[in-house]
Amino acid sequence: MTRRVLLASRNAKKLNELRRILDEAGIAGLEIVGLDDVPEYPEAPETGATFEENALAKARDGAQATGLPCIADDSGIAVDALNGMPGVLSARWAGRHGDDAANNALLLAQLSDVPDDRRGAHFVSACALVLPDGAETVVRGEWPGTIGRAPQGDGGFGYDPLFHPGDGDHSAAQLTPAQKDAASHRGRALAELLPALSRLAD
Repeated sequence: MTRRVLLASRNAKKLNELRRILDEAGIAGLEIVGLDDVPEYPEAPETGATFEENALAKARDGAQATGLPCIADDSGIAVDALNGMPGVLSARWAGRHGDDAANNALLLAQLSDVPDDRRGAHFVSACALVLPDGAETVVRGEWPGTIGRAPQGDGGFGYDPLFHPGDGDHSAAQLTPAQKDAASHRGRALAELLPALSRLAD
């Protein structure tokens, strides 16, 4: 019997990412559905001071509203030269939620006079799994790298075109989906959730 699990997102790329990670781990018996696949419910604003707080709030809302196990992630980029900002404000850094082009342009402008050796950054993803019985699991993944001087690549989303993993020359937006899953902050966090998800599939 297949068990439905809600991923509290409307982002098709995030849904596909989780489905790929489950497939690669050999976990069958779970059907991952998104917010567009369940009746609409009121979503609490993301007002937490940490990625973990925001992820847990979203997962609790989803589990309570739908009666399904719910996974939620809150992720963003922390830039060393900006004292860890944009952080939890990453998606609305330029003022409007989810405007990737504006967010990237603002970040580049803020770092315009920062030399290459001080452009360190890391992506952060906190993932929460909340079950209908109230059990909660929260995990965190980080992906270190640097911020480039111009967008590169047209894959991925968010700050991927600016983020260069490790000390590489290629941006995250130039990686294949499989390469990104294996290395990314969300891939690392979701991998930490696999034992709990495997128990759901049993």
